[in-house]
Amino acid sequence: IDVTDTSLRMSRGSSGTVVDVRVFNRHGIEKDERSITIERAEIEQVQQDKIVEEEILERSIKQRASQFLSGSSLAKKVKDLDEGTKLDFEAINKLNINDVFKITVGNVNDEATLAQLKDQYNKAKQDITERFEDKVLKIRSGDDLLPSVMKMVKVFVAIKRRLRPGDKMSGRHGNKGVVSKIVPVEDMPYREDGRPVDIVLNPLGVPSRMNVGQILETHLGWACKEFGEEVKRLVNENGKKLEKTEKIASFLKSVYGEEIFKETVDKLTKSEFRDLCENLQNGIAISTPVFDGAKEKNVTEMLELAKLPSSGQTYLWDGRTGEKFDRPVTVGIIYMLKLHHLVEDKIHARSTGPYSLVTQQPLGGKAQLGGQRFGEMEVWALEAYGASYTLQEILTVKSDDVAGRVKVYETIVKGEENFESGIPESFNVLVKEIKSLALNVELN
Repeated sequence: IDVTDTSLRMSRGSSGTVVDVRVFNRHGIEKDERSITIERAEIEQVQQDKIVEEEILERSIKQRASQFLSGSSLAKKVKDLDEGTKLDFEAINKLNINDVFKITVGNVNDEATLAQLKDQYNKAKQDITERFEDKVLKIRSGDDLLPSVMKMVKVFVAIKRRLRPGDKMSGRHGNKGVVSKIVPVEDMPYREDGRPVDIVLNPLGVPSRMNVGQILETHLGWACKEFGEEVKRLVNENGKKLEKTEKIASFLKSVYGEEIFKETVDKLTKSEFRDLCENLQNGIAISTPVFDGAKEKNVTEMLELAKLPSSGQTYLWDGRTGEKFDRPVTVGIIYMLKLHHLVEDKIHARSTGPYSLVTQQPLGGKAQLGGQRFGEMEVWALEAYGASYTLQEILTVKSDDVAGRVKVYETIVKGEENFESGIPESFNVLVKEIKSLALNVELN
């Protein structure tokens, strides 16, 4: 039997944590011990989920039953509950779910509602059981593998990757871009108090795209962070005791507004207020829903309340030279997200590789070991530059001139430097298209 090792291997020098191992078996193939162990573990997990789901369902049904049965007296003994017992959630909760449905209170409407509840419970339980059986069947049945593949083992490895130039990042307003440079913290611009900024965004990303939300978010984030600093200062003034003092209360009233403060913060217990102060020291959390978001006026008011410039801008100093920048810069706090478009996965080069059957041009994309597309606009750039030989080489021997690329290979092997480019295959395709319209084209 011809057996080849087609295993994928991790590249040298890479390290990570094995998260999961999965064994895939073809339908009808006898499973080994490892496969059976993994299968059992998966079924146990699914069974555990089923039990939890059923418990939640029972609790929900008992709560709903107690809503309309509370205060009623039991008409007939059920298990440990004697006739005439006043029903409440505690009494109902002690009963088995099947005994709950046996409760009679002498009220026709309540008993009809209880019967409806029983039907709903039976349907929901049936649904849970069916889903569980489907999952077990899926786990036990084999996998659809490629022809000639009997078994496949996949090892999932989690790898930490540090941010590097070329990685893609994004904010919450479609303001995506790639990291252009990472510098030491001492080279970053810093504020008057010496605190450096973490990230510098290009201001040219705002005017043409008109996503001004990112600027408002920056201002709002800064105000919220400063509120947190003020809470921290007030707590420190109080000897680091997280207690409800007059100063902290009046500050929170000015931030949240009198109405919300009375409804929520004022009603908190001592321990709840302590937790609130603990959380607020990192910054006050806010939400601005889509059609009910913070207006520019609200943002300005928050900046003024936080004793910050109402423009949301402040002077920065260059970390490398120590000189102050000429004009104020927008500074604040925003949410930035690292996207799964890492330069490490994208970087790719091709010397030779597969060609398309029809056009005889190189395929595209890293997965196909493709070449870089040299499009119309790139052609214009070389034309404008006057690099005619480079352009001819790109459009013929490096692309779809089949005879030409063979000759180039031969001349390189011989150590010569001259070559001739022939007719690109795409021209022949074009000629064939014209012939299909009953127009004969011949080259002399």
